[in-house]
Amino acid sequence: MRVVGAFRESYGVEPAGVWHAPGRVNLIGEHTDYNDGFVLPFAVPWGVNAAVSPREDGVVRLWSLQAADEPVTLERLDAAQGWARYVAGVFWALREAGHRVGGADVVIDGDVPQGAGLSSSAALEVAVGTALNELYGLGMTKMEIALASQKAENDFVGMPCGIMDQAASALGEEGQALFLDCRSLGTRNIPFDLASLGLQLLIVNTGVHHSHAGGEYADRRRDCENAAAHLGVDALRDVTDLADALGRLSGDERRRTQHVVTENHRVEAVIGLLRAGKVEEIGALLNASHLSLRDQFEVSCAELDVAVESAIRGGARGSRMTGGGFGGSAIALVADDRVEAVRASVTGAYAERGWAAPEIYPAVPAAGARRLA
Repeated sequence: MRVVGAFRESYGVEPAGVWHAPGRVNLIGEHTDYNDGFVLPFAVPWGVNAAVSPREDGVVRLWSLQAADEPVTLERLDAAQGWARYVAGVFWALREAGHRVGGADVVIDGDVPQGAGLSSSAALEVAVGTALNELYGLGMTKMEIALASQKAENDFVGMPCGIMDQAASALGEEGQALFLDCRSLGTRNIPFDLASLGLQLLIVNTGVHHSHAGGEYADRRRDCENAAAHLGVDALRDVTDLADALGRLSGDERRRTQHVVTENHRVEAVIGLLRAGKVEEIGALLNASHLSLRDQFEVSCAELDVAVESAIRGGARGSRMTGGGFGGSAIALVADDRVEAVRASVTGAYAERGWAAPEIYPAVPAAGARRLA
């Protein structure tokens, strides 16, 4: 295992263990998590491996095979910069919660496509959190590890994300999508076996990268919180009369509310179809989700729109952007016999505009965070 060899090279000893956490793709339920709503992600086959050993002196030494030429030594967590803040944030969050977590030597090796909107940051946090939970005997549940990872990203890194990404990485199961109620944190596995139905879910990585640690993402969250305050509800999840709510709002707050409320309904509708075995019928809901994200939540971009539109022209059952937006990836539900046509349609549309060809690959639900060795 490459990460073990790198650990040995860097620190001169074998690691205490290797832990893995996957990235995620969200089937539907976008920008609903921080509105206490519903989401339906699943863990993907790509993720982060973390080789870790504890240290008694409280020092954290980090090396990423993707991001650093040599180990970073942190005697103070707040000295972390860049990617290292996601790891340091997990140590900070666990200590803030009262856990007795010392230092560690860590080597990171990941294969989640960077900037694809597949939650490489959550995979990094959850892999490290899972390792520290075991090494220091913290006794945390998978959801508690996810919550600590979210706190690290919210309060240490400064990215105001919801719980979806970390929960999917921690709790994912092979062959299952994860229905998550982001208020109660209740979960239910939803079977998502596409191969038996002659279907594939393609990820179209546009290659457009946008950092979400602030900026437009934070603006959208603020719009939602302001709208909820104006409507007198705790969160937009609580809006039950959409027509009345839209009549009381205007501008951005009105548009954001319309998306969140209708997106929650789409999540529930998709779950109903999946449980009824009618997977091929969810395409229209994926399309509607994209239009809402594009027009009401305004988080799409030209590259995502072209990916979605050309996938549908090529014969996809449905398509939409996935993730926080402003770049990243789209997904397309495609019958096996239309996969090559969809690939050709999307790559052709990009070529016509002089854009670099997007990466296109199938995704299937994978297992969540776990110890590898």
